[in-house]
Amino acid sequence: MVFDTDVLIWVFRGHEGAARMVELARERALSVMTHMELVQGARSKQEVKAIKGFLADFAFAVLPLTENIGHRALVYMEEYSLRSGMSAGDALVAATAVEQGLPLCTANRKHYRLVQDLELKVLRP
Repeated sequence: MVFDTDVLIWVFRGHEGAARMVELARERALSVMTHMELVQGARSKQEVKAIKGFLADFAFAVLPLTENIGHRALVYMEEYSLRSGMSAGDALVAATAVEQGLPLCTANRKHYRLVQDLELKVLRP
């Protein structure tokens, strides 16, 4: 399962439901875009270290950007950004999940709901 940034932030804030989703996942992955967003939101080197430790402890695979992911993300932006508020980051995360054939776990259903080839697992915080 690919985890969206918002779900991991909920885990870091101590949300039990988000933590349970991570713990119960058979495989855990995130887009390199999500990894960058987590690092961008860190307020210190210690927080960056904690993020890296968390990802390692739970054996998250960080999925790189590929040409296919970039192309699919652009298609998603053209099709969905005006109707759903999808950002470039959201498009890259969705495209990563679809290209990998994995569901996306998110608390942000609004930005992804229109993507028909994307399987969503929605966290309701």
